[in-house]
Amino acid sequence: MRSIVKKEASYFKEHDIHLHVPEGAVPKDGPSAGVTMSTALYSAIEEIPVDAKVAMTGEVTLRGKVLPIGGLKEKLLAAKSAGIRKVLVPQENKPDVEELEEEITEGIEIVFVTKVQQVLKESLVER
Repeated sequence: MRSIVKKEASYFKEHDIHLHVPEGAVPKDGPSAGVTMSTALYSAIEEIPVDAKVAMTGEVTLRGKVLPIGGLKEKLLAAKSAGIRKVLVPQENKPDVEELEEEITEGIEIVFVTKVQQVLKESLVER
């Protein structure tokens, strides 16, 4: 996060950030919320809103690489039922998307990403 936050020099000297994701608090399976948490944190620090019509999934490494996730079909169905029309998906999950029935992906723009910087570019609201 420090490598992409513009306010890094002053912000991280003045603030400590602690993310606590307790096991039982919210139903989850695996690290697929990494891009979402990274985007939310960046948005809060830089004071740039996230587009509410964009959904995202993916694990993130310490260097900002987006890694593949499981349960993609269910995530796309949930996004579609919530009215989401753009979903950011790890590039390595492209074969999984290609195997899905057309009804699942119909009406959804799927953007494949490899880096957190791409996620931010696709999900933050331009001013």
